[in-house]
Amino acid sequence: MKLPNYLILFFLISTSVVTKSQSLEHLNLPRGFSISVFAEVENARSLAKSPSGTIFVGNRSGDKVYALKDTNNDGVADKKYIIASGLVTPNGVAFKNGDLYVAEVSRILKFSKIESQLDNPPSPVVVYDKFPKDRHHGWKYIAFGPDGKLYVPVGAPCNVCEKDEKIYASITRLNADGSGFEIVANGVRNSVGFDWNPDTKELWFTDNGRDMMGDNYPPCELNKITEKGQHFGYPYCHGGDFGDPEFGSKFHCSEFVRPAYKFKAHVAPLGMKFYTGTMFPKEYQGDIIVAQHGSWNRSKKIGYRLMRVKIENNKAVSSEVFVDGWLDVDKQEAIGRPVDVLQLKDGSLLVSDDYAGKVYRISYGK
Repeated sequence: MKLPNYLILFFLISTSVVTKSQSLEHLNLPRGFSISVFAEVENARSLAKSPSGTIFVGNRSGDKVYALKDTNNDGVADKKYIIASGLVTPNGVAFKNGDLYVAEVSRILKFSKIESQLDNPPSPVVVYDKFPKDRHHGWKYIAFGPDGKLYVPVGAPCNVCEKDEKIYASITRLNADGSGFEIVANGVRNSVGFDWNPDTKELWFTDNGRDMMGDNYPPCELNKITEKGQHFGYPYCHGGDFGDPEFGSKFHCSEFVRPAYKFKAHVAPLGMKFYTGTMFPKEYQGDIIVAQHGSWNRSKKIGYRLMRVKIENNKAVSSEVFVDGWLDVDKQEAIGRPVDVLQLKDGSLLVSDDYAGKVYRISYGK
């Protein structure tokens, strides 16, 4: 009996997640670590997981949100679902109390009781729709904090500009029902990843430095919020030390919060996670794994890797390359661009790659 076309399409979407052998020999990992393809997802961006292990994947250049399931626990997703399509840059995804939250450019959507309806997802409800509609830095990373609130950054609508509206270049938060909106921090040019220190509960976030100040300035940043209302410098000061050529005369850099750590210019740090698992060697516990998406207009490309930032006494003290090889240095060609990092229950890490259209799994030992 010949299957109808729509059934053939659903079978392909829901079961054929990794369809061919994937060579990852170009990637370099520390001794004892291995990497494999968990799933193929076009333009895979932000990652979120449910307590039962369903992985949700956002999308920046497209209009879809996906769900992945590894039903036999072999480290490879064997089911893939399209949760929604026709959305406006649904980059951010977050999960809370059985519901999936998705961030478009100007609003937050909620898909209620999503895991029981993966085959036939419900229509979303609008939780909040008052974010700016600017597309420049308009894509959003979202996550729920230890306080139960949803944190949502709002990027600057430009490379560098001064705006009267305080919502631009900020990190905001709101209750799960959309109420209680407030700005937590200002002077944040474009954060596309953050996480909370498991010990102090302080919010740490990545921030992409401005362009057009040359190949080596200003540095991209890793920051932490120690109290509500802090200002991190943009557009007046970059990297804690570099006054902006246009706006820097208005304020001295000493008036702003200095970065917790400085990365090289243009590496584009995006997703980050404190490692709290037990699969990796003990010395990794409490450190931060950061995805550096890579430069887009530097004369010699930089980034395209995962970095390990070592944390001691709640301070970032040093960093080293954790995984690289997504950039062919000789040809100056990108092979992949890591975006987000997500820790699984077993202590392995998932890493999304919007350029190669993959989600990888990094494990240690067996």
